[in-house]
Amino acid sequence: MSIAEEIAPLLAWRGALAERRWRGLVWLAGDAEACRARACGLWNAAAWARPLWIANHVPVELVEHGLPPGKARTRLGGEHDLVVIDAQGEGEGFDPEAFGALAGTLRAGGLLVLLTPEDWGARPDDDYRRLAEHPYRVEQLSARYLARLARLLADAPEVLDWRPGTPPEPPLLGEAAPSAPSPDADCLTRDQAEAVARLVKLRRRRPLVLTADRGRGKSAALGIACARWLAAGEPRIVLTAPRPAALEALFERLAALCPEGRRQGNDFRLEASGQAVCFLAPDALMAALDAGEIDANGGLLLVDEAAAIPVPLLGRWLRHFPRLVFATTVHGYEGSGRGFALRFREHLERQAPQWQGLRLITPVRWAPGDPLEALTDRLLLLDAEPADPPAALPPVSTLGHRRYRRAKLAADEPRLRTLFGLLVQAHYRTQPSDLRQLLDGPGIHIGGVEANGAPLGVTLCVEEGGFSAELAERVARGERRPRGHLLAQSLAAHAGSRAALRARLRRVMRIAVHGESRRQGLGETLLASELAQARHDGIDLLGASFGAEPGLLAFWRAAGFRVVRLGLTREASSGEHAVMVVCPTSPAGEALAAELAEAFQALLPSLLAFELKALEPELALALLAEGSAPALTPAQHRDLEDVAFARRAPALARPALQAALRRALYRGTPHDDHAWLLVAALFQGRDTAWLARALTLSGRREVEVRLRQALAALVPFLDDPD
Repeated sequence: MSIAEEIAPLLAWRGALAERRWRGLVWLAGDAEACRARACGLWNAAAWARPLWIANHVPVELVEHGLPPGKARTRLGGEHDLVVIDAQGEGEGFDPEAFGALAGTLRAGGLLVLLTPEDWGARPDDDYRRLAEHPYRVEQLSARYLARLARLLADAPEVLDWRPGTPPEPPLLGEAAPSAPSPDADCLTRDQAEAVARLVKLRRRRPLVLTADRGRGKSAALGIACARWLAAGEPRIVLTAPRPAALEALFERLAALCPEGRRQGNDFRLEASGQAVCFLAPDALMAALDAGEIDANGGLLLVDEAAAIPVPLLGRWLRHFPRLVFATTVHGYEGSGRGFALRFREHLERQAPQWQGLRLITPVRWAPGDPLEALTDRLLLLDAEPADPPAALPPVSTLGHRRYRRAKLAADEPRLRTLFGLLVQAHYRTQPSDLRQLLDGPGIHIGGVEANGAPLGVTLCVEEGGFSAELAERVARGERRPRGHLLAQSLAAHAGSRAALRARLRRVMRIAVHGESRRQGLGETLLASELAQARHDGIDLLGASFGAEPGLLAFWRAAGFRVVRLGLTREASSGEHAVMVVCPTSPAGEALAAELAEAFQALLPSLLAFELKALEPELALALLAEGSAPALTPAQHRDLEDVAFARRAPALARPALQAALRRALYRGTPHDDHAWLLVAALFQGRDTAWLARALTLSGRREVEVRLRQALAALVPFLDDPD
């Protein structure tokens, strides 16, 4: 049978899909050359709009349409009729992020063609090199993730399974449900029209939370609304998102509706009127607000893919901007909108109780019931949800902590789905590749707590350290950078600790508790169990790295962890500084943890004066509170009283005032407005204009009065002078 004869029924199936405005997946498994020949034959058998071949080694004749998997995200916002993903052969492999991103770019009538070996899942492919952390090699890893994909594809009735030399049997298709027409000429669905109508009527202190599954036209709705705001005279609209690429659909619709405007990078301007739509990454937005470069009063901020941004950061924007839109994908590789809604609702209810929510249901690029969407969600667990907790949670002390064997978990799809659903719900940056790491990453341990068989909490930990003295020295000197070992290598590179590389470390990669079971001690129980397990296993330090914010720091401190490092710059995508914490689990770990924590506390004042000058004072206060402090000398007491109760200038007694604040924090002074004002003024050198703006005071005189009051409030928490 010729290749053309094999392709004929496939093209007929594609026609049936197009009639229903659906898309399909073709699984082409077998010999690499035979599969590529058939994929090329399909490529040439029809006129495809913007076809795309994803591989590190693209066939020569198709190289102009080729793209390596690592650049798949650059096609977000675009549309394709045919996407071929070559996941077989030397140098190739299955990239979960590329698959998830590109599946959403296929429009109605499009095909996603996946090329794999016949025995897919029998061994790791070359994309597993990203998992092969020191000292593991690719061939030493398991391939449970790939075996699971192969099993699901083989069992999926909506997949067209094509083996070279055999005519494929197209799956049977049902009927697509008709979509209601849009009442708005600029919108493609009734859902999208309602979203635009709600957006343009946005009112002060009534933020709109816009959620949708992928492909519902959420970002395009924001673009249409921007065009109408500009037409109504809005002077400036600020956009933010974890990645500028997330806003491509927004800018595309905006440019189509405002042809008189001009796009400059990630800004859109109407030159005649001076109006603008400007993009700022989360870190840049925080810096601009901190510097007073953006007058948020009356301003309009649109946050796209809000689920991929830490909730505390969203909360700060909620305080700054009177008009706000938070838009996010509910199920998708960008993050979990459902988890976002659960985590963010508390901030909304407290800061903007009149907030509104809107969910877009109807897809734009394809019709409801599209088989590829459901299949992609199932393969990548994009729609993973945690199990419902019991109506009455048993006492936490009665819940047993269990260890999950990954081989068993990979074969138990319902339990895998609920566990991964917990991780997706709890963490703002969970991605499809995290599932592969969970099942096949080296040195991974999975623990959890369950009630009546339902997982309520889960931890993921990974082994680190254990380097030889020679390798540790070379890493600390910057001459080697073995893959992985985030915590150990960071402490070596930034704190100069060779011991951190030689010691046995275990890092908590993720800790998640069911959204409806929080604040009941489950998180503390999970950490206590991990600490006990680490002691049993001969680990020296249990540690973690996360986006720094006071609430999270308080949680880890209560469990016995201490801060040993803080990133000097904000992460562009999250707008937060990364913080590292450790807790000793052996005698050697005790000494190492003390050394690292003391070194960090000694360094912290100079960092706050220079590199961390713009750090949130509340966070700086939480960090300073970890350190111990000696009692004040009589001279220092006198300096404090001269400033607090007389008229001496604070700058002339700064060392004594800094010592007084640290001593008071050590003795338990409240972390209130007085305390953070002192941090901002004494440690960070914030100018009077910034302090007045932050405290809503009129100027220098009121700031000075408030500063002296704050110093006076420290006195009851200090030792009596000798």
